[in-house]
Amino acid sequence: MSEIVVPAEWVADRLDEVRIVDTRDAWEFDGIGHVPGAVNVPFDSFRADDHAAEDDSAGDGSGGGAEESGDEGEGMLPGADVFAGLLSEVGISADDRIVAYDDTHGVFAARFLVTAELYGHDPDRLHLLDGDFSAWRLDHETTSEVTGFERSTYEVDPPAETPLVGIEEVAAATEDPDTVVVDTREAWEYEEGHIPGAVRLDWRELVDDETRGLKPHAEIESILGERGIDPDKRVLLYCNTARRISHTYTVLRHLGYPDLAFYEGSLTEWKAAGRELETGA
Repeated sequence: MSEIVVPAEWVADRLDEVRIVDTRDAWEFDGIGHVPGAVNVPFDSFRADDHAAEDDSAGDGSGGGAEESGDEGEGMLPGADVFAGLLSEVGISADDRIVAYDDTHGVFAARFLVTAELYGHDPDRLHLLDGDFSAWRLDHETTSEVTGFERSTYEVDPPAETPLVGIEEVAAATEDPDTVVVDTREAWEYEEGHIPGAVRLDWRELVDDETRGLKPHAEIESILGERGIDPDKRVLLYCNTARRISHTYTVLRHLGYPDLAFYEGSLTEWKAAGRELETGA
């Protein structure tokens, strides 16, 4: 496994070497405390107010990869300028090594990391705290002191290739035996309607409720194997608005899955475009 998802001890040993991003609400960051040295970038600040598919002027819901222009493929991404401004405000630079956390098993923090990757931050310098703030404070110091930093000029440099896929590529993947389409939502959501042929993997199935971090490696591999989510296949992930798949995407990267596709438009875009849905378990 990689050092994409890192234990608390790894972070505690590197507090002077990494930039730590707390994605909780400001009242939690200030009132409850935070990891020493952390800066606050709340989830809502790097989340678009509306899904791009709901404001598709073309009316066809046809999302695309990062190489396409306009709102295509953007889903709930905030926009490059907004993201650059947020990171500049908290003094983060494009070459910083970042560790992100939340207090919700890492799902919001993972969304921050995926957003950073899509806007060009080196994915090898992006890390998710294994566990969350509640797990951290059981054994490690917290603080309510304001973290001192100088404003930076964060430069977004979107890569030529990203894991983003658009709606037509998703439709083609449903007919591809070498691709497994994965729905990371809850069972009732899946049963109400899902992309044809998708297998269900609730993102929380990979999380240990007691430790608040990832389940043991062997247990995760067993869960993935039962669903046919094989590292030899291309794995295409979706949920409703691309939040939950961010966590699964991060975990699969951590496990070394080499071919991951990220449907940012997710089911919101799929349904807005009038595409076929399957129902039932």
